[in-house]
Amino acid sequence: MLGIVLSIVVSAVMDSTNLFIGDQTPLHLQATCNADEQVQMPIYGEELVSGIEIVNRSAVDTTVLQDGRYQLSQNLTITSFKDSLFYIEPLPFVSGAETIWSNPMTLNVIQPFEIDSALAITDIKPIQRAPFWFWGTFRWILLGLLIAGLGVGGYFLMRWIAKRQGIIESTEPAVPLRPAEEIALEKLDVIKAEKIWQSGQIKEYHTQLTDVVREYIARRFDVSSEEKTSDETLREMKPLLAERKDLYEHLRKMLSLADLVKFAKWTTTPDENENSLRTAYEFVKETTPHEAEELEDK
Repeated sequence: MLGIVLSIVVSAVMDSTNLFIGDQTPLHLQATCNADEQVQMPIYGEELVSGIEIVNRSAVDTTVLQDGRYQLSQNLTITSFKDSLFYIEPLPFVSGAETIWSNPMTLNVIQPFEIDSALAITDIKPIQRAPFWFWGTFRWILLGLLIAGLGVGGYFLMRWIAKRQGIIESTEPAVPLRPAEEIALEKLDVIKAEKIWQSGQIKEYHTQLTDVVREYIARRFDVSSEEKTSDETLREMKPLLAERKDLYEHLRKMLSLADLVKFAKWTTTPDENENSLRTAYEFVKETTPHEAEELEDK
């Protein structure tokens, strides 16, 4: 894939022209010119073409060749979440008033599995774990211990000062926390009334729904869902909902759909959006221990 104008030679080469959906491949840009010539590499925003995203770009590296000519190199990392054959028009390299074009390219993005609409929604790719960075983690632990130490020291210092000044601490009873289901249902009512998915805010809608459910799970079942992935949350909830497999399955579908919307730019249908809201209401109401409390009172 070469373009030549006078002494300037340009190229644009992909490591792979066949790509599974969601995978990434480098696109190598290269220009060779004389020492007294200047070449501007192609400039793009977040997308190379519609449907092909640029997730990373390196700085332009300059190398002096043995014949005294200069070689400019830059790497773009591209990906796509659309199953399609893309045509990439020639890329422009600019030198003064001249534009040198590379040859066109094609990128074939492949859906690696057959989608059966009758089956439950599944993730396109498994959730990736970031590599463990020991020193970075250790530094955060030290910082946390330092902050905790300062907090404890400040607390006892304030108590000592208050005692010295004869300040009497308030003996008023603490206000009891509102029931988890009451807070969750109020927030769901707000989401239902705002109707943000009807205005195209699909990602925000599913994020709000899952945040409410995760907060409710944390309070009702003492499962720190807000700090866990969907798979980790479901793994802890499965034994707790062993007698309500239907409820667990509805929760799994709702969280999986939300992950697809948030991380894979999945386009949902109106029925899927409504079902997610109904699932959230159902989960909160069905796990509220009203009946058990009434029996104990009797």
